[in-house]
Amino acid sequence: MSDYVLIHNPRCSKSREALGILEASNIQPEILLYLEAKMDKSFLENLFKALSKKPKDCLRTKEEDYKALNINWDDDAQVIDAIIKYPKILERPILLKGNRAVVGRPPELIKSLISE
Repeated sequence: MSDYVLIHNPRCSKSREALGILEASNIQPEILLYLEAKMDKSFLENLFKALSKKPKDCLRTKEEDYKALNINWDDDAQVIDAIIKYPKILERPILLKGNRAVVGRPPELIKSLISE
């Protein structure tokens, strides 16, 4: 089992680029295909702690699902519930290692977590 988990969408060029950076560094991460796998509330709460970010700061605001939602974006619980129901609104890729994580936008940002 890898020390790294990549929250990944293989159809996303930035996500594929992040995976390429990891593989070039001889890191074979556990891949979490977040559009297929169900992420639960506990996982997402821990993910945002590892990112040191509020859930609303890790969203794809141009997604139609995001635009259609009418929730209080300052309410972390509502945002997490929305991510569970509409995972496409979660930013990607995200690299998780232990209790630290980074959003790979741009993908080169994941190097900061690899070098720790």
